[in-house]
Amino acid sequence: MSVWDDLVGQEPTIETLSRAVRDEASMTHAWLFTGPPGSGRSNAARAFAAALQCPQGGCGQCRECRTALDGTHADVKVVATEGLSIGVKLARELVQVAALRPSVGAWRVIIVEDADRLTEQACNAVLKELEEPTPRTVWMLCAPSLEDVIITIRSRSRHVRLRTPPAAAVAELLQRRDGIDGPMALYAARAAQSHIGLARRLARDAKARNRRHDIISMATRITGVGEAILAADNLSKIAEEESGAASAERDAAEKAHLLETLGADPAARTQPVHIRSQLAALEKDQKARAKRYVRDVIDRSLIDLASIYRDALVLRLGADVELVNPDAIDKVRGLATLFSAEQLLGHLDAISEARERINANVPPLLALEAMALQLRVPRNLGI
Repeated sequence: MSVWDDLVGQEPTIETLSRAVRDEASMTHAWLFTGPPGSGRSNAARAFAAALQCPQGGCGQCRECRTALDGTHADVKVVATEGLSIGVKLARELVQVAALRPSVGAWRVIIVEDADRLTEQACNAVLKELEEPTPRTVWMLCAPSLEDVIITIRSRSRHVRLRTPPAAAVAELLQRRDGIDGPMALYAARAAQSHIGLARRLARDAKARNRRHDIISMATRITGVGEAILAADNLSKIAEEESGAASAERDAAEKAHLLETLGADPAARTQPVHIRSQLAALEKDQKARAKRYVRDVIDRSLIDLASIYRDALVLRLGADVELVNPDAIDKVRGLATLFSAEQLLGHLDAISEARERINANVPPLLALEAMALQLRVPRNLGI
């Protein structure tokens, strides 16, 4: 067992990081982990942090490894934002932490799991630290791609790119780590397009599998303007319902904890001014988190929807490539027969454009409606 066991299909990355652990001449003060969603960027950073703190270089069993992996090690600071951005206030706090000497470990490690969400001011604050690094402090920044991080930070960091792991490797991990049976693990790995976290959820949650089935079925059900508007509305409502279900209990617990910390009476009709201001700040953060969650769910739904057009294009071109949705082969074949390769590419472009618009703060429902109108199938040729 080692800290690298859950980094499936990332042998080059493991070799690079292991070499840095063994030989400090291969170390640097800042690392930039990039790769597609689900490739394991943050897992790689945590594993690297654990290996740096471990006396044995990453045994995976000692206290240093366990606490570094779960983010509770005294010298490992993990930032995993749930909001839309990471502001300058938090960035300055990280810079202050980075300036401290390690307290119990060999290194002080700062992991930013969503470095692409750093605001311009936050980037500037971090940049000053990277330009004049503190000895024995290591920054580990994670982002989808190099282009998502400003060039001045990229130029002062060592780049490590993770790749999409093979579906078979993800399935093996689900079997070994989570005890999921083989066929279900392989289905989930393919359906999640090797996104490890989503594959685990699909394998364990029947509702998630049913929801995904409904989403990919939209490709053959949008036969007119009315169906397009309804499909867009359904996608939006699914995301909002998921967000509400995921956040309601947590929001209430956070509010209760804040009131308890401040010594306030939760049953009181009104609170003192200083408590009201902190409650307002908490509610603002919770709303930002819910907004991001809605966007993330919609984005994942659009990736699922795109996968069936991708499969249809594979069949249409006769490419020797594994399908993402072999369980929906009838729908895939129907789309491949109904549309030309150029039309299927047009549908993929429409989905990609909707994702970009939502990411650019276009109201999700408007972006989804515009997309769905371009995905219509002829009514008399519905599959």
